Amino acid sequence: MAADVDTLLRAAGLRATSARRRVLAWLADHPHATADEVGRGVRAEHGPVSTQAVYDVLRAGVDVGLVHRIDLDGHPARFESRTDDHHHLVCRRCGQVTDVDGVVGAAACRDTPSRAWLAPDSVEVTFWGTCSSCRGARRAA
Repeated sequence: MAADVDTLLRAAGLRATSARRRVLAWLADHPHATADEVGRGVRAEHGPVSTQAVYDVLRAGVDVGLVHRIDLDGHPARFESRTDDHHHLVCRRCGQVTDVDGVVGAAACRDTPSRAWLAPDSVEVTFWGTCSSCRGARRAA
């Protein structure tokens, strides 16, 4: 995995620093994590990394397209290394986030009447509801 991360970083024009390698490798296995979760996870698996370094790596990753930032109303920003077109399911009770494959290519939702002033390059759809685990717990109570 480290060689893959190094290759991705260099292809994006970034140096393959230790913090970048560790944060991106951890994030690849833990999608939808908050910055704090990334920091705790990297420290637990790979040793010390500053909170500022985690934020810097995530911001740089978003800037070059290696990391996708998910902004969910009422929740802290989450990050993932999956950057293709996809949507998210979010449980209103527990906050669990799950990926849903989106339409790829010239999607109908990109062909908006506002195209004259905006050229959309991505679409984000978030489905909100209650996951099966929370529905089951609610029925049991």
